[in-house]
Amino acid sequence: MDALSLLQWPAMVVTLTAAWLVASQSKARRSWGFWTFIVSNVLWIVWGWHEQALALIVLQVGLFVLNLRGAKKNDPAQA
Repeated sequence: MDALSLLQWPAMVVTLTAAWLVASQSKARRSWGFWTFIVSNVLWIVWGWHEQALALIVLQVGLFVLNLRGAKKNDPAQA
């Protein structure tokens, strides 16, 4: 198993961390959660590219766009 195959594990941890942050009542933590989700989207895209998982890549691109929207709408500076 090469290093890119192992990328699925940190991607999973980052995704779970992002979900925990987004579920917070704190607007700042939710904002961090969306940015953390964006990092996880990039990690999953890299892993999906390596594994030739086209459906996963398309899903992550869609989620990336939704997470950018969430980050913008939950920006604590715009409160």
